[in-house]
Amino acid sequence: MTVPAEKAYYRFLVLFFNCLLTFGSYFCFDIPSVLQDQFQGNLTCSNATRYNGTLDCVEGLGMTPEQYNLLYAIYAWTNALVVIVAGFLIDKLGNRFGVFLFSFLTVLGSSVFALGSHFKGTPYLLPLMLTGRLLFGAGNGSLTIVQNRITAFWFRGKELALAFGLTLSFSRLGSVLNFFFTQQFESHFGIQWTLWGGTILCVLGFCAAITVSVLDKVGMKQRGLDGAIQEESKKVRIQDVRRLSLRYWLLVFTIMFFYNGVFPFVADASKFIQDKYTGYSQREAAYIAGAVYDSSLVLSAAVGILIDHVGLRGIFAVLCAVMTLPVFALLAFTFVPPLVSTIWLGITYSFAAASMWPSIPLVVPQATLGTAMGLATSVQMVGIGVSNLIVGQILGTKSSEAKIPLWRWQQMMIFMLANTIGCICTSVVLNVFDKRQGGALNGTTKRSQASEQEARDAVDTTTLLSDDEDADERRSIN
Repeated sequence: MTVPAEKAYYRFLVLFFNCLLTFGSYFCFDIPSVLQDQFQGNLTCSNATRYNGTLDCVEGLGMTPEQYNLLYAIYAWTNALVVIVAGFLIDKLGNRFGVFLFSFLTVLGSSVFALGSHFKGTPYLLPLMLTGRLLFGAGNGSLTIVQNRITAFWFRGKELALAFGLTLSFSRLGSVLNFFFTQQFESHFGIQWTLWGGTILCVLGFCAAITVSVLDKVGMKQRGLDGAIQEESKKVRIQDVRRLSLRYWLLVFTIMFFYNGVFPFVADASKFIQDKYTGYSQREAAYIAGAVYDSSLVLSAAVGILIDHVGLRGIFAVLCAVMTLPVFALLAFTFVPPLVSTIWLGITYSFAAASMWPSIPLVVPQATLGTAMGLATSVQMVGIGVSNLIVGQILGTKSSEAKIPLWRWQQMMIFMLANTIGCICTSVVLNVFDKRQGGALNGTTKRSQASEQEARDAVDTTTLLSDDEDADERRSIN
């Protein structure tokens, strides 16, 4: 009799709870983007008046644009440092260790972040909120690695891009709901209770972590793979990083350059829309900025199915970068309604996420997938962190009481354009090397990709075993 873990419904049950891991944390991640006016608003507003339907003074936490962007930079920098170690530890100690630890860190980080908002007007506000983002970043970035590793194991050679697309959709559902409801919630209950509400959603993610751990453990045992995975994990060494191919590193830098143009833009998009275009309230600007995630929420699963069947992941990576160029050009040099650009960016982002991240399991052995994902996330976050700091410098260090000059926003969009051009260059070189090495990324069907992966893993396993045998032989000689 076939055990339940071998049936399709079981892996999709694992996928469902796996998707819920990051729903709350993605909601929390972009709360500052929706409430940018409140984060940068004045500590007090006396005799405030309305101008074109908006208040000329917004009461808030009193941060400067540079301090505000530092909230995103510290998240990215923490990710960059932690995820390398996290990926290796996950490979060595397993998914269940990682999912508990890192989901707990998201809860702790969001709690400290919310606590910091109660100290506005004091020297403790910024250190507490930065500490919260640091802990939150240490958990969320590493949690995404565990999530991707679980997805890659249960859907390897099957509906891999679809599964990655669904995890992105659930994560982005959190982002979308944030952009739709956070500003309204804040207007009724204040910024402190809004941040604590995000913490509660992270607690729900921790509950999902417990569930997916149980399902993963039971499924592994039923399929008789638990012991084999543990033995395979014992062979993982930090020196295995040297075996990561040039294709892998080109893929990593392609991801970094593309995301450098997405996350720093979304972080400041709401204020940009209010500053450049007339007639948009804070709520409307947040809706428009959130359209990037709305598009990815709607399209990710369908795009995943498409890429699973047609392959051509490397080609899609190039096309995503090329098609993103007009987005920042429109924002920088025209007054075309911003909704056009944010929807457009959401579409290219959907294709990029469904083609780039699921390509990593195709170019690295399963035993080192966590380490490879950690390194990729680290490089991505280094790029995003640097980009956030550069954007903060471009936009200036003055209070948000007045509008940021349009020439500064234009310089920011030109910086986004430069990152997109970098993405085009690395993705083109990636396709050249992939073609020389068998074209695994551009396979035309799921079956061809699965067979190529199995063949490559057989070689990888043989290499690892031969290395161990050689080491044993050297020890016996000595």
